[in-house]
Amino acid sequence: MEPQPATAPEAPEQAVQLSAHDRERIDAIKRQTDLGQHQAILGYGVDVQGKISHFADQVLGEVRAKDAGVVGDMLTDLLLHVKSVKVHRLAEGPGFLASLPLIGGLFDRIKRFMAEYQSLSSQIDRIAGHLDKARNQLLQDVSLLDKLFEQNVLHFKDLEVYIQAGEEKLAEFQQTVLAEARAKAENSGDPIDVQRADDLGRLANRFEKRLHDLKLSKTVSLQTLPQIRLIQAGNQELAEKIQSSILNTIPLWKNQMVLAIGLIRQKKALELQREVSATTDELLRRNAELLKESTVEIAKEAEKGIVDVETVRKVNTDLITTIEEVIRIQREGRNRRQAAEQELVRLEQELKDKLAAAGK
Repeated sequence: MEPQPATAPEAPEQAVQLSAHDRERIDAIKRQTDLGQHQAILGYGVDVQGKISHFADQVLGEVRAKDAGVVGDMLTDLLLHVKSVKVHRLAEGPGFLASLPLIGGLFDRIKRFMAEYQSLSSQIDRIAGHLDKARNQLLQDVSLLDKLFEQNVLHFKDLEVYIQAGEEKLAEFQQTVLAEARAKAENSGDPIDVQRADDLGRLANRFEKRLHDLKLSKTVSLQTLPQIRLIQAGNQELAEKIQSSILNTIPLWKNQMVLAIGLIRQKKALELQREVSATTDELLRRNAELLKESTVEIAKEAEKGIVDVETVRKVNTDLITTIEEVIRIQREGRNRRQAAEQELVRLEQELKDKLAAAGK
């Protein structure tokens, strides 16, 4: 196997300014790390990555738990309850004349509406209580996320320390152990030395890949910082909206419901007064017409006599006609009787003359 040419060692990246404490930790990690051991390379920074993984699970749990769906459902439920009350139904119903015998129905509608409003008010208060609990939970979560944020900063710094220690260790390994092994293999040409140099090169390459994984973890850790702040901002905004609903919107709804009831009652009272006035006017007009008709008829009857003059005249005319007719009939009867007597005298004389003539 041909020995690999020695490569110039890469200078470690100095990403951040390190404190004296971090410098001590880096030196300690370098002393504890043996790049000639496979397990040392495989386990390098695993503990820190494990913490990052656990931390990421916590953040994911926060993201899921902070889903605004539950609060949104409560706000939607609250809105549906408010919309379910039909204030205008108080203004519906028959007119005064039609409902006068059942005027209690108006008050029944108001009582039913008041009962519905009181039920709505209780439900709104119940939902407001749940919203207040949700608001408090969101504020508590903001504090929890602050702790998670600080933990993530610590993990990020731990990764920086491990990456810095690893890069320095890798550079030292390449400059000393690996460079010496390759030089020895090149000078001796011994296959064993060549294989050893090749093995050390592979170990260095694996450790370099391990450092690359830690850098990826550091990037993920860095990305998590603004994610936490976004979650906190969302929680704070949602808590403010809930607080606004509890302190402003809900009392405003209740006040408007009270005003609506007052306005509807005022409208019903005005309509009632108008219908009473209209009914009074109608009764007055009808009574006036009846009084006029009755008075005129009474006056007409009062001006009439007990017996109508025309009736008296007709009766008088009929009476005179009757009397005249009776007189005429009596006169005619008397004339007929006189004529009959004369005829009887003549007949009697004629009979006597005939009898006398027969006796001769």
